Amino acid sequence: MKQVITILFFLLWACAPIFSQTQSAVRVKCGGPSYTDTKGQVWQADTDYTGGVVTKTAARITGTADPTLYQTARRNQANAAVLLYNLPVANGTYHVNLYLAETSSAMFQVGGRVFNVKMQGNPVFTDLDIFAEAGSDAALIKGADVSVSNGVLNIEFDNVVSQAKVSAIEVLPGSWGPAMTLSFKYPDGTPVAGTLAYAVTSSLLSFQGSAALTAGSAQCVLFANPSALGISTQFQVTLSLTDTAGHVLWQMNLGMDPSQINLGAIQSSELDVIVQKQ
Repeated sequence: MKQVITILFFLLWACAPIFSQTQSAVRVKCGGPSYTDTKGQVWQADTDYTGGVVTKTAARITGTADPTLYQTARRNQANAAVLLYNLPVANGTYHVNLYLAETSSAMFQVGGRVFNVKMQGNPVFTDLDIFAEAGSDAALIKGADVSVSNGVLNIEFDNVVSQAKVSAIEVLPGSWGPAMTLSFKYPDGTPVAGTLAYAVTSSLLSFQGSAALTAGSAQCVLFANPSALGISTQFQVTLSLTDTAGHVLWQMNLGMDPSQINLGAIQSSELDVIVQKQ
């Protein structure tokens, strides 16, 4: 049990079904040419989009080692229905990072630019306000988990106030780390029916997701390299278990340091949790 708890303090969660996957990471520099970042990762030129216009800025973007990545963007048009990216990928589970920055001085106010984001037709960010979360000329990364079953990852940006925009998109296969199984039971041994949810937040990003329990269990991927998700600063992880009646049965809040995470020797892990029925 001590070993499992230690692992919990040094992991980054992405709860999702786990299966074999050969897709490599996909990185797109929206509105701009190809770019090689400071980690040596190649971002391909803007591709696989429908709608929107290119925007550029010479502003120095703070909070990132790669300000160039944020100096171009694809912005939805004022009267357009949506801005779409349809990225061909192998079927599987992915973590998607959206790289954002508010660089328009006319939008340097809370509520100046507000938009919604859907992935595979499902809302993932509602009333997203880059300035409210990061301020002006500052990097913001928003991430979410998604499953693809039709060979195409669909990301939709919908205007709410002014025009939606995105500077870069990163798609990371969900199989980039060892698996962990969490099993929840009541004291009499009955499996819990409900949902395990998680949220990860830092000064530069936030993302969240959930996984329905199957026979009381959920499988997760442990990411051994948080920097691959854009995390370079201290971050918080919140895990919570909610039963089918809406009762929160279990919750854990963790503060983590990316530099201290080392899961290289871990192949798999399990955690059994006993909760009280409400």
